Amino acid sequence: MCGIAGELRYDGHLADPEAVRRMLPCLQTRGPDGEGLWARGPVAFGHRRLKIIDLSEAGGQPMTDDELGLTLVFNGCIYNYKQLREELQGYGYKFFSTSDTEVIIKAYHRWGADCVQHFLGMFAFAIVEHDTGTVTLARDRLGIKPLYLTETRGRLRFASTLPALLAAGDVDKSIDKVALQHYMTFHSVVPAPRTIVNGVRKLPPATVRVIRTDGTTTDQVYWEASHTRRPEIADAEWPELIHEKLKLAVERRMVADVPVGVLLSGGIDSSYIVALLAEQGQRGLTTFSIGFEAAGGETGDEFAYSDIVAKQFDTVHHQIRIGKDRFLPAVDRTVAAMSEPMVSHDCIAFNLLSEDVSKSVKVVQSGQGADEILAGYSWYPPLAHVTYDEAVDAYAQEFFDRPHSDLARQLSPEWLIGDDVSREFVAASFGRSGAETAVDAALRLDSQVMLVDDPVKRVDNMTMAWGLEARVPFLDHELVELAAACPPALKLAHGGKGVLKQAARGVVPDEVIDRTKGYFPVPGIRHLEGAMLEKVRDALHAPAARQRGLFRPEYVDALLADPNTPRTTLGANQLWQLALLEMWLQDKGI
Repeated sequence: MCGIAGELRYDGHLADPEAVRRMLPCLQTRGPDGEGLWARGPVAFGHRRLKIIDLSEAGGQPMTDDELGLTLVFNGCIYNYKQLREELQGYGYKFFSTSDTEVIIKAYHRWGADCVQHFLGMFAFAIVEHDTGTVTLARDRLGIKPLYLTETRGRLRFASTLPALLAAGDVDKSIDKVALQHYMTFHSVVPAPRTIVNGVRKLPPATVRVIRTDGTTTDQVYWEASHTRRPEIADAEWPELIHEKLKLAVERRMVADVPVGVLLSGGIDSSYIVALLAEQGQRGLTTFSIGFEAAGGETGDEFAYSDIVAKQFDTVHHQIRIGKDRFLPAVDRTVAAMSEPMVSHDCIAFNLLSEDVSKSVKVVQSGQGADEILAGYSWYPPLAHVTYDEAVDAYAQEFFDRPHSDLARQLSPEWLIGDDVSREFVAASFGRSGAETAVDAALRLDSQVMLVDDPVKRVDNMTMAWGLEARVPFLDHELVELAAACPPALKLAHGGKGVLKQAARGVVPDEVIDRTKGYFPVPGIRHLEGAMLEKVRDALHAPAARQRGLFRPEYVDALLADPNTPRTTLGANQLWQLALLEMWLQDKGI
C-alpha cells in the first residue's frame, strides 16, 4: 500500500521531475516508510512507500528491471504474488526481491497488459517500457485503489490522490457542473471518469489504459461480474458456496510480512471475518471498534455486539471511545484527507479509528462491500416488485437524494444544467445487458459505481491518512462474481443479505446475525448543534462560498434555521451535505 505519482510527456519535451516531487508530500501519509523518484526522457515516476511485503530496500519503488527494460510504480497488494512468482520462475524469470511489486513487472513482461487478469488483489499501477516509451496504467476490478489523472496539451500527470495533482500545479480547478449535479443527486457520488474538478479525472475501475509516445491511448475494460443466473446451482447450495469463497478471500488477505488486524464494527460482515480467521487457526487476533458520545437521542456505539464477537473468538480487542474533545478537531483533518468530497459522516469515524489503529498495526481487514454485493440496503427490496421498465424510476425514488426538480430551488441559476444527468446515467447502466432483474441492475450499478466512490474510497482515504492498509475480503472479485450470480430472492431474504446470514449461521453468534441492521453511528454529524453547527455556518458564509455562489441564499438560510430536519431521501443531513462540499473546496483552495 503506497502512494504513486508521475508525469508523461508526448510533445517532445522531457518530463519534469520537480513537478512529480511536488506531489510526493501529499502522498506521505499513504507511504511514510520511504520515498523514490525516477526519471528518464519523457517519463518521471514518484513513489511513497508503506512497507507491508518485503520490508527490505529491495522492495522499494519506483522499481526498475534493467534486464527487462521496465520501470513500475504500484499501489496496493497482489495477494497471489507467491503463486505467480513460482509460475513465472517456471518460465525462467529470476527475482531480486521477495515483493509483489517485482511480480507485476515480470507478469507484465510475460503477458503484457493482460497481466491484470492474473492478479488477485487491489492495485493501481503505472509501468513504462524503456525501449518503446509506452506507458500502461491499470486499476483493479473493484476500484479499491484510486488513480487520478490531469491532462493538458502534450502532457499527462497521475497520482493516488487528487490533492497531489493540485500540488503539482497547472490544473483547471473550476467546478464541473455535471459532477455538481451528481453530488447533489446521486448520494454525493461522482461516477468515473469525472470528479468535482474539471481538470482532474479518474481512471475507471477494471480499466487498463495504454498510452503511446504520441499521446494516443487505448482503454480496455477487462472485467465485469455477470448478474445472470447459474441454473446448475440449487438454491440450497448457495450459502455453503458463499461461505467457502469468503473463507478463501479472508485467508488470501492475511498475506503480509507484518501483523494483520480486523476492524470489528459489531455487524455481521466484520464479525464473519473474525469468525473465519478464528476458524482458520488465527490466535491473538487484534480487533478494533469505535464509539462516539450519544447526541440527539441517538446512541453512538455498537460495543454490545462487537464485545460478543471479541469474547467468543478471544481476540485482543480495543474499544476506541471518542469524546467531543477529539471529534471537532478531526473534522478539518478528515476533509483534508478526502480526495473528493464525501458527505458520509462515516468518514470522520474512519479517520479517528485509523489514527488509533495505526498505533498498533499497519494492515487491517474490513467488512466493506457486503451490502452492495449481497443486497443489504433498504432500497433493494422495493425494486423486487417492479418490472425492468419501471426500474430506473423506482431506483431514483429510493436512492437519489432529491428529485431533479428540487435543484432549481437549491442551486443558484448559473450552476443549473437542464438535463437530469444522474437519472440518465442510471438509465444507461440499467439498459445494458447482463442483469436479469431490476435488483440485479441496481446491484451491478452500486458495486461498480456507488461502492467505488463512496464506501471504498472513504475507507481508502481515511486509513491511508494514517499509513494504514485496509483490505476488503467481500470485494474479492471471485466472491463478487459468485454473489452476482446468486438469485436476488436469496439475497433479499431475512431483511437483506439473507444468503450471507444463512452462511454465517453456526459460525457467527446468533445475536449478531439476528440483530437489526446498524450503521456506523456518528451522532455529532447527524445532529448538528453547538460548535459543529457553527463550523457548518462558517463554511457556508465564508467569503469563498459567497463568491462561488453554488447554492441559493434562501435555501442555505432555511437549512441553517432548521439544521436537522431537512434530510435527503436516505436520511442524510442536507445542511451537512452542502457544508461538506464547501469545506472541501475551501481546503483545496478551489
